[in-house]
Amino acid sequence: MRAAILALLLASLAAPAEAAAIDGRQLGLIWTLPFVGILLSIALMPILTPGFWHHHYGKVAAFWGAIFLLPFLIVFGPAMAGQEVVFVLVQEYIPFIVLLLALYTTGGGVLLRGTLVGTPLTNTALLAIGTVLASFMGTTGASMLLIRPVLRANQHRTRKVHIFVFFIFLVSNIGGSLTPIGDPPLYLGFLKGVSFFWPTTHLFLPFLFCAVILLAIFYTLDSILYAREPKRPADTAPREKLSIEGWPNVWLIGVVVLGVLLQGIWKPGDVQILTESVGLERIVAIGIFLGVTLVSMLITSNALREANGFAWGAMAEVAKLFAAIFLCMGPVLAILKAGPEGSAAGLVALTSDGSGAPIPWVYFWMSGVLSSFLDNAPTYLVFFNLAGGDPNHLMTQGAATLTAISAGSVFMGANSYIGNAPNFMVKAIVEENGVRMPSFFGYCAWALIFLVPLFVLVTLIFF
Repeated sequence: MRAAILALLLASLAAPAEAAAIDGRQLGLIWTLPFVGILLSIALMPILTPGFWHHHYGKVAAFWGAIFLLPFLIVFGPAMAGQEVVFVLVQEYIPFIVLLLALYTTGGGVLLRGTLVGTPLTNTALLAIGTVLASFMGTTGASMLLIRPVLRANQHRTRKVHIFVFFIFLVSNIGGSLTPIGDPPLYLGFLKGVSFFWPTTHLFLPFLFCAVILLAIFYTLDSILYAREPKRPADTAPREKLSIEGWPNVWLIGVVVLGVLLQGIWKPGDVQILTESVGLERIVAIGIFLGVTLVSMLITSNALREANGFAWGAMAEVAKLFAAIFLCMGPVLAILKAGPEGSAAGLVALTSDGSGAPIPWVYFWMSGVLSSFLDNAPTYLVFFNLAGGDPNHLMTQGAATLTAISAGSVFMGANSYIGNAPNFMVKAIVEENGVRMPSFFGYCAWALIFLVPLFVLVTLIFF
């Protein structure tokens, strides 16, 4: 497998220096099978063969990557296959995983000390704080910062899975809907010309509606389950005042946020990486993220990380699985990008009425449902371009359509573990700390019960 990939990379060096992208017009729906395969593996194997999955999930991911790549090599040739590998690696995977690594490392170096007991009021307050923070430091940053304090606050609880499910709903997804820093889809819109505060003004009411309702549901549910907890002897230990340890990592998270913003406001030109043209600002940002990761590792004591329950297992799992997900996802996005000329033409046709005018509620659900199972950032971009791709028009006359695309991509990333990167990261960290999370389909059932009815209300009220 490694030799094959190396051969593809070498072959790609002789390919034309243009942005690699599969032509979706040439692909039938059969090319989506590897993506379906890896989704089903993530969903079913932890249930059916948990021991095998735990020890060999990386090999399973590599298998599905090969199932896509080898036929693609045979049909389209080594140059095109190599170009696709380089495209995924340079344009998508490395920027994604390096940013995630920086936030994971710095978030794991911030320790909230003190007596924090996971009562319904405390848990609701923590989720509300995380929901607000997500728009200022990103859903990944807020999730990595708060998941361990929430875990420690509820370590005495026997009924607590719902806490982490709602954490993913709110902190890892819906909370990031107010600024381009909050969630990758909005950041891509920012890079395409959508003004920084446009999401703040146009998504605020849908965000507030969803956040208030979910927090109210969570408080009610947590109160019911908390009342059923076994009675414990009174805790006579002295209460410790809340304090934050690891402040340098808080500032480093701020540096990561600045690195993200840098890519939207500084455009010094492109450089060539193998066959890909990459903005110099992205290279600088990657350097910043790697530097932040290194500094965090050097300045944070092992004792603090141990007290925080920090380990690399969750990061390794996300890195391996998402490498295959990004690779296998390419044909699906290419078919959608082909629009009326692709195999999904019937689906694309649903986005406009008989006169050709866009239908906002269809954009909301289509971008949302696909964001639930594809990476929500490129899904946003597909529908942004499908709606015309002109930011000035979409921010004014097309505001309802852009609001629908933005809300669908951000909100419905919460519908599955792979809809948004922090979802899977939170799941892995929680399980690493001994709490069994719902299976892939089990989590989707939670979303079906609590999120889908909410999104129906959002549709009726706002779209």
